[in-house]
Amino acid sequence: QVQLVESGGGLVQAGGSLNLSCAASGSIGINPMGWYRQAPGKQRELVAAIPTDGSTNYADFVKGRFTISRGNAKNTVFLQMNSLKPEDTAVYYCYVQLVARPRYWGQGTQVTVSS
Repeated sequence: QVQLVESGGGLVQAGGSLNLSCAASGSIGINPMGWYRQAPGKQRELVAAIPTDGSTNYADFVKGRFTISRGNAKNTVFLQMNSLKPEDTAVYYCYVQLVARPRYWGQGTQVTVSS
């Protein structure tokens, strides 16, 4: 069983920044990881992903503002969020995708951007 622990959410004014962190328990090696978010009344949507080949993928609505990266411990992932907008308000969830295993999710961290 893999557990993911997220941190770094909070309340910030529009234009501000937050850095989310996610650490997976155990020595799981390098696996695809990423972030989704879910706003009230909306479906969960992909924000950013980092596969194992070093590339990164972003949703159009965060390109140029958010940056996903891995920590030195390969079971950690960060999401640097700059130029935040009120519409970025949501619960942010990290995930890890292991080979031939279900996707594991964190408990979510609330990000609230005030106008």
